Amino acid sequence: MNITRMYTGPDSKSYFEDKDLGFDPIQEAQRSANQSSNTIQFVYQPPGHIIDMHPAPRKQYVITLQGQAEIIMGDGTKRTFGPGDVVLAEDLTGEGHITKIIGAIPRISAQISVND
Repeated sequence: MNITRMYTGPDSKSYFEDKDLGFDPIQEAQRSANQSSNTIQFVYQPPGHIIDMHPAPRKQYVITLQGQAEIIMGDGTKRTFGPGDVVLAEDLTGEGHITKIIGAIPRISAQISVND
């Protein structure tokens, strides 16, 4: 399984990176390493909602539970995220990204802060 990481490059622009969780399909039940978190927030965003260019407010996992979001980087690179998709938002500095809620269904996501 992959998650998508958003990070700030040395040019202060945000980029996507696919990260493999490293599960072995031959083994049975597996877990990732523990990560410390102290908050979870559920977010409702209506269809058509747009958050203009912004960096992530904190290091956090964003898991889409319902609906779809299109995330656009400063260079125009776009990705669409739907139910079950996991994004690790680490683009805390620089220009950041745009988030657009697409489709007719509101987006509901879980945002889980990550402590370093």
